[in-house]
Amino acid sequence: MLPLPPLLLTSEPNSFAQRTMQQRIPRIVDEIIASNDYPAEIVARLRALRDEITDGAIQLLREDAPDIEFWNASAREHAGKTWLDVPWFWAETFFYRRVLQAVNYFQPGAFDQRDPFANQKQRELDAALEPVRVALNQLPSQDAERFRALMHADLWGNRVDLSLWGSAGVGAVRGVRQDERDNLLVDDTARVLEHLTRPPLPFRERDGVRVDFICDNAGAELLFDLVFADFLLTARFATTITLHLKAQPFYVSDAMIKDVEHTRATLAQSPAPELRALAARLEQARVETRLNLAEHPFWTTYHFFRDFPADVRAMLGHAHLVISKGDANYRRLVGDYHWDPTMPFAEAVEYFPAPVVALRTLKAALIVGLPPGRAEELRAQDAEWLVNGKRGVIQFAPR
Repeated sequence: MLPLPPLLLTSEPNSFAQRTMQQRIPRIVDEIIASNDYPAEIVARLRALRDEITDGAIQLLREDAPDIEFWNASAREHAGKTWLDVPWFWAETFFYRRVLQAVNYFQPGAFDQRDPFANQKQRELDAALEPVRVALNQLPSQDAERFRALMHADLWGNRVDLSLWGSAGVGAVRGVRQDERDNLLVDDTARVLEHLTRPPLPFRERDGVRVDFICDNAGAELLFDLVFADFLLTARFATTITLHLKAQPFYVSDAMIKDVEHTRATLAQSPAPELRALAARLEQARVETRLNLAEHPFWTTYHFFRDFPADVRAMLGHAHLVISKGDANYRRLVGDYHWDPTMPFAEAVEYFPAPVVALRTLKAALIVGLPPGRAEELRAQDAEWLVNGKRGVIQFAPR
């Protein structure tokens, strides 16, 4: 088994993990309050959570919910510690679970199952529709070139991440330009295309080709996920597609099944005929079970992917290709560790049960799969190269 480096911790001075907990997470709490019409008691709980994160000790969950023992078992391991003295990924995921407690998400009443990030997601979706429409009309005509263009668009759509920048980030999607190639540090698009087209036609007709997306953000990124999925089905690169989605709000903009359904409904009501046609094809694919939406509690936990439960491992093991979307999923895919940047991507994900490609814009201080000296070169050019979302990778590991 591959020896793992030390975990990224929130206690590391001047680290991105520490800045996340000191600055970004409290700001997210303020944005939740500003974006919702919560009563005074919920606002007070959210403000208390913010104060606990900035200047207090970690508290356990204290509500009646089916996952309380799962979370509290891990929280007890950190009893008496502050939020600046724990593993970074655990701290972020526990924060989002604590938000749901504060807003009564799992409790009967007016706020039961009400997404605290819904208004932010809606603004981002509204802003993304026109850039996506323009991108659709600029696609190449040849399937291979269209595949490349849509894979790149699906990568750069991940720049729009409400947990980092809010709705203003949608401007980054307006047109995937040629000069983005300079910011694409690893591009395994050709290898992925070869992998999908390698099976001879009799294999495709007999067994089919299943492609799974481990989805990330709603809004622009989910729109590009759906555009890419539609293309894979209509061009017969895939027989069936499964989108793996969150079962509850997570990381502000992470997509749930209801976000996919709302996005398709929004496309269907668009004045743009190309967006309405996309919605119709997606609905037909759903009816014919060529496009499937799935959720599992695992996706909203603090576990890395190497800790897949048996049912998730078996489910993904049936895929001919798994597309892992976004930065948080990359952290779970390789593990939130102090990796040597030259560690080969395929070795870091050797445990994965299927061929996998990671589409990730860089928003966290870890990376694998770079040639020797490249990380040092990038650091000299831009001290924030790992975390500012300007650069991306498309990294493929065959099985």
